[in-house]
Amino acid sequence: MKRSEIPSLDDLRAFEAVVRLGGVRAAAEELVLTHGAVSRRIGKLARDLGVRLVEPEGRGIRPTPEGAVLAAAAHAALDQVGEALARIRGAAEGPVVLSCERSIAMRWLIPRLGRFEADHPDLRVHLSVGGGRPDPGTSGAGLALGWLALRRLDFPVEPGWIVEPVVEEAMGPVATAAQLAAFRDGDYVALGSTTRPRGWADWLALHPAVPQPREIRLFDHHVLAAESAVAGLGVALCPLLVVADDLAAGRLTAPEGFAADGSRYGLIRRGTRGVPSTAVARLGDWLKFELDRTVREAQAASSSASAKS
Repeated sequence: MKRSEIPSLDDLRAFEAVVRLGGVRAAAEELVLTHGAVSRRIGKLARDLGVRLVEPEGRGIRPTPEGAVLAAAAHAALDQVGEALARIRGAAEGPVVLSCERSIAMRWLIPRLGRFEADHPDLRVHLSVGGGRPDPGTSGAGLALGWLALRRLDFPVEPGWIVEPVVEEAMGPVATAAQLAAFRDGDYVALGSTTRPRGWADWLALHPAVPQPREIRLFDHHVLAAESAVAGLGVALCPLLVVADDLAAGRLTAPEGFAADGSRYGLIRRGTRGVPSTAVARLGDWLKFELDRTVREAQAASSSASAKS
């Protein structure tokens, strides 16, 4: 197709926003247009191309196969234009916003961010912490080069989000070497998190051979339970990612290993079925690599320590 035959960019922007956000109303709010104006632009684009681009789906709409192809291309092109404009305007220093659960951020992500910055000196990460359903609107994403969230997938996914599952959640009790005898004898304090108040009860039900603790003590976050275990205050039931570095360094050991609990962590981004922005893609690829390596190394360290004990 000749460039002179390419449809109006305003029409393409409206169409891309409707597909990405899953509806005309949301697109109208983002583009600061009326509902009718967005609908007219999509209708005009379909007539110009001579194909049907969207079709009803429940209370929303979805792209047709032809519409999905166009939406993906428009999304990628607009992302490239946006990044180019950011650099022209002197905003190349703008960050990629990464929203991450608090305990994972503090005990897994932050110790590795220096490595990411060394490998990607042209990208800066703005870290936002929080749990559950992420909200890009409160994460400082307005002026950023992109937005990405790392979450345990235990909540409904919003329309228009793209979710890529990465690693399974694995839970297990961890303690210092000095606490192992007390754990085996049932003379231990079980440390957990209020974010999973039934964590210990469920785990003990699956491991009837393990003696019951003399007390269960819950903290606001797993990071506090893990730090308390390192300090020798008890045995913490924690996600593998939260204590991976402690296992590798020998500060903690996992006497019963780790077991998948049926949930997964995932990377969440806004957009269509197309590709993410270059900045978000690079950060996402790095996170997937580091998560996979962490799980493999921590599982190996856990298995080795369990064999010795």
